[in-house]
Amino acid sequence: MKVGLVYDPIYLEHDTGSHPENSQRLVAIMSHLEETGLKKKLTSLTPRPATIQELEMVHSPEYISRIKREAEILRRPSPPPTLSGEGRAACWLDPDTVICSRSYEVALYAAGGVLTAVEAVMNGGVDTAFALVRPPGHHATHDRAMGFCIFNNVAIAAKFALANFNLSRVLIADFDVHHGNSTQETFYADPKVLYFSTHQYPFYPGTGWIDEIGVGEGEGTTVNFPMIAGWGDEEYLRAFNEVLVPVAQRFRPELILVSAGFDSHWADSIAMMQVSIIGFAQMVVVLKKLATDLCQGRLVFTLEGGYNLQVAAASTKATFDVLLDSPEITDPLGKSSRVRHEGFEGRIKKIKQIHHIVKS
Repeated sequence: MKVGLVYDPIYLEHDTGSHPENSQRLVAIMSHLEETGLKKKLTSLTPRPATIQELEMVHSPEYISRIKREAEILRRPSPPPTLSGEGRAACWLDPDTVICSRSYEVALYAAGGVLTAVEAVMNGGVDTAFALVRPPGHHATHDRAMGFCIFNNVAIAAKFALANFNLSRVLIADFDVHHGNSTQETFYADPKVLYFSTHQYPFYPGTGWIDEIGVGEGEGTTVNFPMIAGWGDEEYLRAFNEVLVPVAQRFRPELILVSAGFDSHWADSIAMMQVSIIGFAQMVVVLKKLATDLCQGRLVFTLEGGYNLQVAAASTKATFDVLLDSPEITDPLGKSSRVRHEGFEGRIKKIKQIHHIVKS
């Protein structure tokens, strides 16, 4: 099994200071992959920047120009005070999303890094791949930054794959703790993309309820599984096995893209879900089997959230371990003692009814 790793130190240059989405996330992940000896088992893939034309498959020209212009302004002499004290000025694009003078270029490489992974998988250079990129992307809408995100990396990748590899159907699975509002919005009327999301609800950004299923020709190709705070591995695995698997089998994707957010872990303080590292690994097992059964193993992960450094590092390693068919998955943090299960049976029953799932 040949597994690709997309990474470049340029991703550390998106300077957000003490913001939760900061460069130490990737430093911790890459250090862990090195220290455990796993990195040498992977095929390194060098990312390229996305082109303007590729960005415009999802984002407006005006929005792209605005990000470029704001970064250029920050490079001018006599900048305002910095976030980190290292001489880089900051611009807040929304209450949650900050950029520095290098952020536009880094964001091009983040989007392009996922395209690099897609190209490698589709061309047969690797079997599967994980793009360890930042800034993340699934909140960035057609014309505005949002929720730590600048460009929607996974949505651009799906559009790119459909346009360049003669594909008709792409599945995007998103297990970040936050709903991927922009990914949903981008493909809400598009029958060629099946979007499946598990996310804490109610929670930021406020979208992703069970009745959001797509419109027009895309009706039924958006599948939301909102999770009640406190649910853990059991609930996530049942959502994957009893909802994602049957809808994916019905859709029959030719490529699976995954927005991998590790912030639903019980030790990540940004939210209140109770997933363990083993739980993430079990979800990856389901995704890998779907890819093997349905689309010649074509499977590409891209990093979204996950702000506890130990969790992000160990969960990323566990993901790679599954992709490499490693016999043993380690979980240094173990399971949560705060898991609750109330409300799940009613929730999954309703979702199955909405999406006409007649059997598990």
